[in-house]
Amino acid sequence: MTSAEHHLATRRAAGLFDFSFMSLYEFSSLEALQGLQTRDLHAMQPSQIAYTLLLGPDGAVLIDATVWRLDERRFWLFTGKRVPAGGQDRSGEHAILALQGPASGAILARLVGEDAVRALKYFRFTSLNDMIVGRLGFSGELGYELLVPASSGHELRQRLLGEGIPDCGWEAADSLRIESGYVLFDREIDGRANPLELGLGRFVEPPRKFSAGRKLVGLEILEGRPSDDLPIAVVTSECRSPTLGKTIALAYAYPGSAAPGTVVRLADGRAARVAALPFYDPDRRRPRSAPL
Repeated sequence: MTSAEHHLATRRAAGLFDFSFMSLYEFSSLEALQGLQTRDLHAMQPSQIAYTLLLGPDGAVLIDATVWRLDERRFWLFTGKRVPAGGQDRSGEHAILALQGPASGAILARLVGEDAVRALKYFRFTSLNDMIVGRLGFSGELGYELLVPASSGHELRQRLLGEGIPDCGWEAADSLRIESGYVLFDREIDGRANPLELGLGRFVEPPRKFSAGRKLVGLEILEGRPSDDLPIAVVTSECRSPTLGKTIALAYAYPGSAAPGTVVRLADGRAARVAALPFYDPDRRRPRSAPL
């Protein structure tokens, strides 16, 4: 199967992705983790997951992450790269498989039972025997992240692939998250953008003031060459959208040219039209939909 076929299989039913490269740090001090990232963790409940940001001294986003609260004192911090986090480095101890797509709940129910799947809410996790199941994902669909000891990863992978779903690669993961308007380290998170510029200011608690010299926008790439007097946008991620049948991108534009419908000029001479984010499922209802 091609990456586009993997993409469409995930949108229509389900796909499997290997996220075992993720870095994992364990903290036994709420205050140590509180000072490292932008969310207020005091109100977090055990078995809850929170999306968060790690900032540099100048307020720029260094990396995004998720915090998983295991119990009253223990937290996990997952990131896409190694960081000097100050917690216990547990990277590589788990196989992390992302099961994504509208059929993912039904597939998971055949492994762990319907009751467990129905009970698991969005951005929550639960322990089922030797597997930890978190309900979240990058695809804009119903989805789960499944964590097992690294030694059990191959067996779990084969069980899931036995359900007839594709083993998907990075290109499909990338096009799914671009359609869904999600940012990525080393692309949109470039070490200079602050939360306001990334559209992520709501994840900074308590709120802080940031200045926005640019703004992350969606783009639909147009045919033809633009006039030289159009405002400039800088593309960070681009794909041919298998779902929408058009070329789309994430990009930075000046705030004055960031309104949907604005036509902009790209550095390579192409024209593009600013589009509202996300491109897919604008109300973000699918990730929260009933799993069965």
